[in-house]
Amino acid sequence: MEFANDGDLFQKITMHKQNGTDFEVEKVWSVFIQMVMGLKALHGLQILHRDLKSANVFLFQDSVAKLGDLNVSKITKKGLGYTQTGTPYYASPEVWRDKPYDIKSDMWSLGCVLYEMITLKLPFVAEDMDALYRRVQKGTYQKITNPLFQDLAFVIKNLLQISPKLRPTCGTYFYRM
Repeated sequence: MEFANDGDLFQKITMHKQNGTDFEVEKVWSVFIQMVMGLKALHGLQILHRDLKSANVFLFQDSVAKLGDLNVSKITKKGLGYTQTGTPYYASPEVWRDKPYDIKSDMWSLGCVLYEMITLKLPFVAEDMDALYRRVQKGTYQKITNPLFQDLAFVIKNLLQISPKLRPTCGTYFYRM
């Protein structure tokens, strides 16, 4: 694996928070598209990432973004996974409920990362695990009000659907690659 010479997305989010700045809209779109392309490749091989978060999106100085840290990724049998892994803040409602999950769980996590890039905070936070569980199950998060990000806010709304059946797949965004 090559060296990510521009760090990871979590570091950039932290930097923007500290500086009181936002990502440029074009940068958010670029990273989002590259994350979708990475997930599409994994999902095409029946591999679930299972730990998609901003710290696992590696950045390069040539504006390339790559998904990394596949330690808990899994090849699925019949497209379903059953074990709970990953980072709780990015985990889908079905993972929290210990229900079978599929590629749509990665799509939920993608929505969380996209939200974090735009707002510089996580969509679902709480003081303890029980409260976080309840927040994720409700699926309510603070709406994005910045008019520059309204198209992306619509994408997030679709990704952060409580029902996995209502979430898009990577193919929804890219039919041919």
